[in-house]
Amino acid sequence: MSYSVGQVAGFAGVTVRTLHHYDDIGLLAPGERSHAGHRRYNDADLDRLQRILFYRELGFALEEVAELLDDPDADPRAHLRRQHELLTARIERLRKMAAAVEQAMEARRMGINLTPEERFEVFGDKDPDQYAEEAEQRWGGTEVYAESQRRAARYTKEDWKRMRSEVEDWSARYDALMAAGEPPTGEAAMDLAEEHRLHISTWFYECSHEFHQGLGGMYVSDERFKAFYDSVRPGLAEHLRDAITANAARRTGA
Repeated sequence: MSYSVGQVAGFAGVTVRTLHHYDDIGLLAPGERSHAGHRRYNDADLDRLQRILFYRELGFALEEVAELLDDPDADPRAHLRRQHELLTARIERLRKMAAAVEQAMEARRMGINLTPEERFEVFGDKDPDQYAEEAEQRWGGTEVYAESQRRAARYTKEDWKRMRSEVEDWSARYDALMAAGEPPTGEAAMDLAEEHRLHISTWFYECSHEFHQGLGGMYVSDERFKAFYDSVRPGLAEHLRDAITANAARRTGA
């Protein structure tokens, strides 16, 4: 069975002009001609066209596509493996691009007024608003949420870098504390819990001891927050929650 140029264009989602061009440059010459001299494409031609379009989608120039397809030493199985590798790599790149775009959209919604380059410089591949949706669901419309929004909108790149540096320093010291076997009810752990509370108060909103205890419970009950803290050291979320509770009792006398 053979197909006209119009039929093939419809199958492949390309223009007739594109198929004519591929024929003109020798990339895809139709295997047959009608009695009137019109192009007719057979199944082998369609298979070649599919491979051409695949490589074009991956960004290969037409000259490179021709070299790949016309190599007499090419192993069909190796060719398929190569296609699979390229497609898998492209999927991963697109996934990362989609995540970056989503992050940029969320950052703008949350008031982080940084250019894409500045956000990458400050946060790297980390999402600065990983829990933005959760925060909005829990506290949207409250003064705490509004204050956090107002402050975030004012911060410069240097502010965000300083904030992240503080978080990384605190995380390293809490990791070391746990590695040393310090209990959450000890002075060292309670001091770091207080530092955690003051960091929130300094950068986002006034965080009372009562509110801080609510956060501590959420760090354990919500798997997203738990994963964030446990990525520093397994068990850190529970340890921090207990340290927050102990610190609140120490500070308030409860």
